[in-house]
Amino acid sequence: MPQNVPEFEFSDNAKKVRAFVFDFWCEHGRGPTLLEVHQSTELDRRRIIAAYKELQLGIDIVVNEDTQNCNLLKAPPFSSFPSQVRAYIDDKFHSFVGCASEAVAFSHMPPFKDKTVRLESHCACCFTPVTLISKNFEMQSVTPPGVFLHISLSPYDWNNVDMSRMCDSMNYVLDAEHAEHYEKQTATRGILVNLDQAKMFVQNVANERMYNFHWKPGTLNPRAVIKGFKMMGVDTSAWE
Repeated sequence: MPQNVPEFEFSDNAKKVRAFVFDFWCEHGRGPTLLEVHQSTELDRRRIIAAYKELQLGIDIVVNEDTQNCNLLKAPPFSSFPSQVRAYIDDKFHSFVGCASEAVAFSHMPPFKDKTVRLESHCACCFTPVTLISKNFEMQSVTPPGVFLHISLSPYDWNNVDMSRMCDSMNYVLDAEHAEHYEKQTATRGILVNLDQAKMFVQNVANERMYNFHWKPGTLNPRAVIKGFKMMGVDTSAWE
């Protein structure tokens, strides 16, 4: 998934598949199989896979294009595999969350309206448990208080292939000292984003996902991303 992809429009098939994927994941807590996509959309294998590739290019999902079944790995905020955040709906495990930033917007999805979402994670540095309680896109509580979102990968390296590496670089830390220790552990440098700023970061996507059937493909402009963080008051000097 190269950066600065020229503007394009999703096909009707891609929009149909996207809508089904999110509806299915919200209902079942996992991604659909190709069979389940076919049964809902009546699209054949080649058309489903073509739709998946469009959606990956538009930064909506992550698939393994080298597999014959084009395995569906992520449809943020969801992850098909164990990640750094687990989501519970009304105290029942629902799914793994794609990354720590997307977790902030989990409760904003229409099927979860008025439901209490508990997000279980940990400090990337020391594994101290971190619990976030969210409802209708509003954080109800954070334990321990003062947790930050830490992003240890420059936007210039986001989406070189797909979202996986970007998502992997977004974790919670207890404070700046723990962030520095984590950076030493991973030989990286990063930025600290408080949870209010994290909400601003994901808000545009969160307001489109499942609310707008014709939601346009995403684009990645590293300079614009960094400028946006600066406007929120985030110190981005580690990326400059």
